[in-house]
Amino acid sequence: MIRILAVDREFSVIPVSDLQKLDANADVLWYWVDFDQPSETEAELLGTHFHFHPLAIEDCFHLLQRPKLDHYDNIHFFVLHAMDPFTFTAAEIDLFWGPNYIVTFHTSPSREIDEAWRRMAETRELRGKGHVYAAYLVMDKLVDEYFPSVHQIEDQLSEIEVKGKRTSIHAVMNEVFEIRSKLLKLRRTIVPMRDLFYRIMNTDKIPGIKEQLFYFTDIYDHLLKLSENIESNREMTADIRDSYISLNANRMNTIMKTLTVITTIFMPLTFIAGIYGMNFEYMPELSWRWGYFGALLLMIGTGFGMYWWFRSKGWFD
Repeated sequence: MIRILAVDREFSVIPVSDLQKLDANADVLWYWVDFDQPSETEAELLGTHFHFHPLAIEDCFHLLQRPKLDHYDNIHFFVLHAMDPFTFTAAEIDLFWGPNYIVTFHTSPSREIDEAWRRMAETRELRGKGHVYAAYLVMDKLVDEYFPSVHQIEDQLSEIEVKGKRTSIHAVMNEVFEIRSKLLKLRRTIVPMRDLFYRIMNTDKIPGIKEQLFYFTDIYDHLLKLSENIESNREMTADIRDSYISLNANRMNTIMKTLTVITTIFMPLTFIAGIYGMNFEYMPELSWRWGYFGALLLMIGTGFGMYWWFRSKGWFD
């Protein structure tokens, strides 16, 4: 589907349903064309009607590109990422920025594009700011949708801290590694987007952007904050992981120490039982009436004596 938002010099919306009529209308001040899940025939208009660079058109169909900015004469091509707050999967949004228009292209539904489109269509003051503000609004909506994902992870970490003592170590570790996987997905999107907006703020190749630079600086600040939150959450998950690994190692050491003490206590008892289990003919203790009870007392005394000695050394602390 292709939809067109054309604005005249009075900042009113001109009803235009065909791209050919759009070019022929002299009253159009600027316009926005959105390719929303286009068909093959509609997608071909990127080349046949707008004559965008073949490499830029190729990037539109080779998902998922890294967020970037390419300059082709007076056309500036942006690859942007939208983020699903539930699945943490990224979706590519392509934006062509021309002298008096923008063209957005996406192969899946986009709530962010729909919201930006609605605001521009309903608000005259926003249309008066031109296609530069329309491009900013698209980018701003995309970045705003990153925050719920980051906040969701922060809530999960808070729950781990609260219920960590009541949950098994295996369940906690599984949840921690799941969170780290989500953070990695976010980092792969947010960090390149941050670098992209740093380029936007420092470029001189896009006309009109310097006059509204503070809008894009605001987006960059949001991305900086998101990047810092992601790194902070990654450090927190690393601390939780290291703490639980240390706790698990300490428990294993305690178990091994206990088993070692038990084995050490039974070694002399096994030695005594082995001696008197031999069937030699001349063993005086075998013919002694109280030999059996004496051997038992010796074994019990040896066991308790070693237990007391280990306890005095602090092995059971």
